Amino acid sequence: MIPTLIEKYKRLRTEQYLAQTYQYSYAFVGIGQHSLSNLYPVLHYLQVPLKYICVTSEEKARMVERKFHGVTATVSLKRIVDDQAIRGVFVSASPSAHEFLASQIMKSGKSLFIEKPPCQSMEELDRLIAIQKQSAAPIAMVGLQKRYAPAIQLLKKRLFKEHLINYDLHYLTGNYPEGNALLDLYIHPIDLVVYLFGKPEIIACKEVSKDSYILMLQHPHIIGTLELSSSYSWSNAEETMKVCTQSGIYHLTQMDTLTFSPKPTDIFGIPVEKVMNWHDKKEVLLQRNNFNAVLTNNPIYTNGYFNEIVAFTNGVEGKKTKNLTSLDSVRDTYEIMEKLSL
Repeated sequence: MIPTLIEKYKRLRTEQYLAQTYQYSYAFVGIGQHSLSNLYPVLHYLQVPLKYICVTSEEKARMVERKFHGVTATVSLKRIVDDQAIRGVFVSASPSAHEFLASQIMKSGKSLFIEKPPCQSMEELDRLIAIQKQSAAPIAMVGLQKRYAPAIQLLKKRLFKEHLINYDLHYLTGNYPEGNALLDLYIHPIDLVVYLFGKPEIIACKEVSKDSYILMLQHPHIIGTLELSSSYSWSNAEETMKVCTQSGIYHLTQMDTLTFSPKPTDIFGIPVEKVMNWHDKKEVLLQRNNFNAVLTNNPIYTNGYFNEIVAFTNGVEGKKTKNLTSLDSVRDTYEIMEKLSL
């Protein structure tokens, strides 16, 4: 009986994967290290039909065609936007080029997946939002994948039922000489607290060293602090968050582990833990299993890359989807970054 049920479950799981097919063609603009590490593997796993990969030189185009069988490499964005067979375009290029690329793609009526940052300023973001509203593009999505991470989805669901008190978040990396730390790195933790807690106002801000900030933010129902710094280490980079609620404390470590420690009880205001032994009742709500090498334990999945690409392709294909990172939805994130850059 049990072996039969196990076999049936495995067969259904395989059939579900094989049934996930696509009726439209897609293109990808860019082939940098980030996209090769985090986006292309998901496209390959899902078998998303890439017709074009757009790169910056003919030499690189020849190399792409040798590496990616069945894909046409091109240096011409116009070739992509003029091709009616292309319904969705992924963009992960130089951040300084993102606004132009995004605007051209949306003006052509094609759906857009644009890696963060989608643009360099609030002014540019508002231009993109206006273009999208006038465009026939079914969906435009920003690659802020943490909103799609299973740990964040679970935490948001739990916090919706909680009386919030405060939070603190630490985002610590090594030196970042190759780009803009605020737009390229800190956009993630800032966007995360915007997504979880709503529109913030800056209560206090101190740039403690070059590209390192201590922030205090007031959201509608919670106050929090953020430490954002590139003065530490890449090999021991840290992204942790603690959220204090009336019922206990949530701890998030990277996107890998989410725990909840309930508040000890009291009797007539007297803490029970002071008069008798109290055992920590920490509950592991989610934890990536490093031993079991299945999809849901892959960092690409736990960090949200897989789910964001599925959400985008579902939108292009006309299937039910949830766009958590529309251009409109990141305005509050850009407002905070704009104030920090002044």
